[in-house]
Amino acid sequence: MVEVAAHMVENVFPRLPVRQWVLSFPKRLRYFLQRDAELAGRVLRIFLRAVEAKLRAANPDAPANARFGGVTFVQRFGSALNAHLHFHCCLIDGVFAADGEGMRFYEATALGDAEVAELQEVVRQRVLGLFERRAVLDPEAVANMRQWAYGGFSLDATIRIEAWDRDGLERLLRYCARPPFASERLSWEKRSGRVVYELPKPRPNAPSAIALDPLELIDRLVVLIPPPRIHRHRYHGVLAPNARLRAAVTARANQAVEGVIAIPPTPEKGSQESATTRARSAAVRMWAALLARIYYVFPL
Repeated sequence: MVEVAAHMVENVFPRLPVRQWVLSFPKRLRYFLQRDAELAGRVLRIFLRAVEAKLRAANPDAPANARFGGVTFVQRFGSALNAHLHFHCCLIDGVFAADGEGMRFYEATALGDAEVAELQEVVRQRVLGLFERRAVLDPEAVANMRQWAYGGFSLDATIRIEAWDRDGLERLLRYCARPPFASERLSWEKRSGRVVYELPKPRPNAPSAIALDPLELIDRLVVLIPPPRIHRHRYHGVLAPNARLRAAVTARANQAVEGVIAIPPTPEKGSQESATTRARSAAVRMWAALLARIYYVFPL
């Protein structure tokens, strides 16, 4: 969790505002999204295309071909060890466009609650249409869900990290990359032989913890294991692996972006320059350095 967040702050995100978009689905759809990774991927693409169009519209000066950039964390769990697939998208709050031999960033300045509510309705209609076309739900069920007053979908975009707040961005990325449960909330009842998990956000007039037999705990956890060969977080737009502007954006990682930024040339595959300038993987970090990053104390 800490390693992923540190890598993104130091090597991926430039000093630009980042907004978190959290999309949740009705319980009637969660079952299918939890079981079908390909379907969940299609739904994510529907959502991101709608967000990108909204970010372009939020800056009238941005060209029609401007691209957004960010990363999505696919969380398959809720706060009570329950299956709950939803998306946490940390997207740079604006769009990028090529400008001559360089690129320019256009900040989304006209994005408010009304635009987010409109986007939620657009996504709801498109996702329900997808479920109908793929015969996941029958047309009668889809028509019934279209008439729901609330709709069952929830889109939140209230958290915006300013460009200067790198510590805040790292905390947000840690939250998005967190595991399904916190080990410090687990305890063992020796008398009953049950495992107790304290809920981080108990509801009013509801228990503050859940008690499970060991096998019940395992049953809950195995449902939350991601499918094989499916990434837990995915890069989009200018941060996608083959994006033309990716090198220019990531070259400004942890730096300010102002005016037109030159696009660095791409080294030829297998060249000496490509081999010597390749960034060192974040996976080789020392555990001691990661612990120091969390607790601000060097453990050695």
